[in-house]
Amino acid sequence: MPYSRTLVGLSCSLLFGACAAFPQASDGPPKFDPAAVARGEKTFVASCGFCHGTHAKGGEKGPDLLRSVLVLDDEGGKSIGRVVLKGRPEKGMPKFDMTPDQITDIATFLHSSIAFAADRGQYKVLNIVTGDAKAGQAYFAGHCTSCHSVSGDLKGIGKKYEPVTLQDHIVMPRDRYADSSAAESLGPPPKPMLTVTVTPASGQAVTGTPVNMDDFNVALRDAAGNYFSFKRLDPDNPRVEIHNQLAAHSAMLMQYTDTDIHNLTAYLVTLK
Repeated sequence: MPYSRTLVGLSCSLLFGACAAFPQASDGPPKFDPAAVARGEKTFVASCGFCHGTHAKGGEKGPDLLRSVLVLDDEGGKSIGRVVLKGRPEKGMPKFDMTPDQITDIATFLHSSIAFAADRGQYKVLNIVTGDAKAGQAYFAGHCTSCHSVSGDLKGIGKKYEPVTLQDHIVMPRDRYADSSAAESLGPPPKPMLTVTVTPASGQAVTGTPVNMDDFNVALRDAAGNYFSFKRLDPDNPRVEIHNQLAAHSAMLMQYTDTDIHNLTAYLVTLK
């Protein structure tokens, strides 16, 4: 949505004076001062990134600011400035002592990130099946057959997923049932990719899918759906063992070359 020259200029002049960092055109995609974006990103990461993530897409404590209504409606840092300077103690956000220029730079960074995310939808995804399928088959035979089978769990995978999705699963391994919306189309749930076994000092070991794990508690749900929670009294009481079937995939991310990934993708695409 184009920015209004009048509204942006007026809000900036009222709050901070000059606002050359913000887009001033009334049509076309918004343009941002690269220097202001860079300064804003540096300030944001140092002061806000620990909660909202380094890319403002949300973290362990803070929400995704690129989807924030307050940020989307912000003009020149006016709304953002109020929150930054006053904080939100009820939500655990402290106040920050920042100059008007720092707030303007942060706002510029956030708005430029929103504009970039929106513009990504205009990009055309090119054909990524550029590898050598035979080389990919050889790589698969040497690295993947201890866990996977083209006649078993990967049978017909080339017609289940588009090439882009196949490659995404190679470079970003995850439990296919992490997204519950995909569960029906993928059939009955298999054994979970991540499980945990908890053995109390006195008592029987319990194995299941982790629900929560931190320095103080560990909670899980077993195969029958029963919920268990244990206090972690010390590192070995109770004993906690994590079983991650995706660990090998994560380790391979440090070994893949670009050629390996493209060849493997080209081979998996042939498994119709």
